[in-house]
Amino acid sequence: MRRVILKLSGEALSGGTGVGINAKSVQHIASEIKQLYDTGNTQIGIVVGAGNIWRGRDASENGMERASADYMGMLGTILNSLALQNALESLGIDTRTMSSISIPSVAEPYIRRKALSHMNKNIVVIFAGGTGSPFFSTDTTAALRAAEMKADMILMAKNGVDGVYDCDPRKNCNAKKYTKLTYDEMLAKHLEVMDLTAATLCSENNINILVFDMNVDGNIKESIDHYEIGTLITK
Repeated sequence: MRRVILKLSGEALSGGTGVGINAKSVQHIASEIKQLYDTGNTQIGIVVGAGNIWRGRDASENGMERASADYMGMLGTILNSLALQNALESLGIDTRTMSSISIPSVAEPYIRRKALSHMNKNIVVIFAGGTGSPFFSTDTTAALRAAEMKADMILMAKNGVDGVYDCDPRKNCNAKKYTKLTYDEMLAKHLEVMDLTAATLCSENNINILVFDMNVDGNIKESIDHYEIGTLITK
């Protein structure tokens, strides 16, 4: 049985607007996750960003105290996680949202051993609330949870980008796509796949990452076996 952490951007839940939660988009993402779940051979954990609701770093750059801005972002991830949990459960998938920030009325507290127990029972676990501390991105959350859950891989789902390029393919039609990279190469080439903390965690714990386009139907299911759909990052 394989175990993966699926990293979703908050913008993916917005329906293309980049802002807010679009119920149809969330339901579509849930149906894509169900295709992977229905294979029966993969345990799934999910980390969702909050860029559709709040960007702590942007707020801090405009004068807000960074820790407060980051805590607001963590609360945004809880909103997105609850929306996704509801959509998954409507499809008959047993799901738990576990939050690093204590909010027991709506989500279980994150306890590593409890999360492992859920995943061993093939319950989808959504890790909300970031790391529970400011100054860390949701990419770092995904890397940390992958290490704690002993996941085989992080599936980094992107909006409209099918892998890692040497420059922005939306701005340069001659951008070169990488099919495979090492963490050292990613850092040396200054490729903005994830922040340094997340990359270091993945490298030190031998966690592979597949960067792929989630907007292609069926790609979440395909990503587990067909690495050619994106860019594979390894140690």
